[in-house]
Amino acid sequence: MANDGLDWEGLLKWSLAHSDGTKPSRNLSEEERKWFMEAMQAQTVDVVKRMKEITLVMKTPEDVLQAQGVTPENIEDMLDELQEHVESIDMANDLHSIGGLVPLLGYLKNSHDRIRSKAAEVVTTIVQNNPKSQQLVMEANGFEPLMANFASDPDVTVRTKALGAISSLIRGNKPGIAAFRLANGYAALKDALGSEDVRFQRKALNLIQYLLRENSSDHKLITELGFPRLMIHLASSDDPAVREASLRGLLELARDAKSGGSESTFPEADEEKLRQVLEGRIAGIGEMARDDLEAAREERQLVDSLWNACYNEPSSLRAKGLLVLPGEDASQPPPDVAGKLFEPAMRALAAASSSTDEKQQKPLLLGPANNGGNSGS
Repeated sequence: MANDGLDWEGLLKWSLAHSDGTKPSRNLSEEERKWFMEAMQAQTVDVVKRMKEITLVMKTPEDVLQAQGVTPENIEDMLDELQEHVESIDMANDLHSIGGLVPLLGYLKNSHDRIRSKAAEVVTTIVQNNPKSQQLVMEANGFEPLMANFASDPDVTVRTKALGAISSLIRGNKPGIAAFRLANGYAALKDALGSEDVRFQRKALNLIQYLLRENSSDHKLITELGFPRLMIHLASSDDPAVREASLRGLLELARDAKSGGSESTFPEADEEKLRQVLEGRIAGIGEMARDDLEAAREERQLVDSLWNACYNEPSSLRAKGLLVLPGEDASQPPPDVAGKLFEPAMRALAAASSSTDEKQQKPLLLGPANNGGNSGS
């Protein structure tokens, strides 16, 4: 967004001076009120204007853009800018009304993997904790290309970004969860767990845990599909976040089996492998330096909780004094397997964006039109 001449630094200082609590509040003068409202309105109008310009570019056929010298890198930069704008929930919802949502979803099928990946990131921002935009994306058939990219795109980054978008799209969205099941989403998740990419594994494990919490009836399906064996394997991953996510999922399954009166938490072969993995983690924890032990606090608690859920006894971490270290709060409860997944990303107001940011000074990618009507931002 080009510099519109507004004194944003002055506006910020003025706002802080009137809201920092160090001075008694007072009524604004009519002149101050008018200046403030005009400044904010001008910024909002500029954001909408810029989003319309970006929408125009997204609607333009790829061959036309190429003929005008627009590169895939230009499109990526444009999508970066759009993502900044839709961090505002109002702007996210307005994208559909100005005609930008459908062409954005079209970019999920772009021939360039980086554009497919970036488009999924923008969709994630739009739908995260936003029921209205979740519904709009579902109605615009946005779930299908996301699912296709997650399940079978040749680029693992595209698959990972698509999974992130799906996770945000179906969270708190029952039609979305139903669509995920019908699209054989669990099979795609199982495939993701077998990937060698730890970011892909982490996102898959986090979504599995969410689905297990939301649908206890799916626990049996998860077990029948062989997820426990994969999660047991990943519980000894070199990546701490993958280990913890695996342990959380296994603990969810173990507690559900226990509450349901099941004599066996997992199939017999998996039970033996799980014991070996947990014993290996206990041994590994015992060899950690103090700083590493402190960083692995949640893993220590997860290992002990899972051991107790499976074998009805505390793990040896307690006897070794490794479950609660000196100085740690012994009264802290075991980790909540519900976790704090998919925590809402902070959505910045579009009006707070600084007009001096280089990323907001991009020219309109199409360049001047024949009638001179589209020139810059």
